[in-house]
Amino acid sequence: MDKAKKQLLLKTAAQVRLDIIDAVHAAKSGHPGGSLSIADVMTYLYFAEMNVDPKDPRFTNRDRLVLSKGHTAPALYAVLAEKGFFPREDLLTLRKASSILQGHPDMKKIPGVDMTTGSLGLGISAACGMALAAKIDGVDWRTYAIVGDGESEEGQVWEACMFAAHYKLDNLCLILDLNGLQIDGPITEVMNPTPHDKKLEAFGFNVIVADGHDFVAIEKAFEKAKSVKGKPSAIIFKTVKGKGVSFMENQVSWHGTAPNDELYEQAVKELQARL
Repeated sequence: MDKAKKQLLLKTAAQVRLDIIDAVHAAKSGHPGGSLSIADVMTYLYFAEMNVDPKDPRFTNRDRLVLSKGHTAPALYAVLAEKGFFPREDLLTLRKASSILQGHPDMKKIPGVDMTTGSLGLGISAACGMALAAKIDGVDWRTYAIVGDGESEEGQVWEACMFAAHYKLDNLCLILDLNGLQIDGPITEVMNPTPHDKKLEAFGFNVIVADGHDFVAIEKAFEKAKSVKGKPSAIIFKTVKGKGVSFMENQVSWHGTAPNDELYEQAVKELQARL
């Protein structure tokens, strides 16, 4: 990755994080922790990896993304706005009754959203269906599914993994956001789903482990995933919940809490310094 591309991605990710904080603060509710942990990966997906077009959100040969951990919708909305699918100012309507931007993504209302999600465990199954449809149709677009590490405690996630391997869905990329925390605490204490790498390998996946905050590592992981044929790929991105806002990092209390005005100003100051 050249220096210019990396700098642009870093700046874009900082803006995405700022947009997440702006939206959640305006709504006075939402899920900032997991949105911030996946912000770098989502920035790379929409600005370097995926074939999408904000001028034609539904064009047939676009790549698809399913945010299986749908509660981190602020991250998806932020990248979609930054990409140009809808005006950035719409982010400040998050969770308001008249807004298209509700607490979970709605494919019928929001340009750029490929699947309505929110009930944990279901999104990865939908992504498998999309990937299989592409195989049947003989087309080469790819499907990406972002699954939370806490979400991976759901049995349906593993049923979907079995399905993906059985049908050799090498056009599917499962993205696991491994930040180690869920709403009730550390994942290893709530219902330990580890080791993800060995389990996914046993289910028939090509498994890649990478730093989810290093754009060079992120790029290499996606390139490797695309190169493997005959089996689905899973990228386990090691991340920090609340990444980019000092007082939110690795704090489970920020899983689903909006900052007050004072903490909002502190977060904005930290993020603006990166722009």
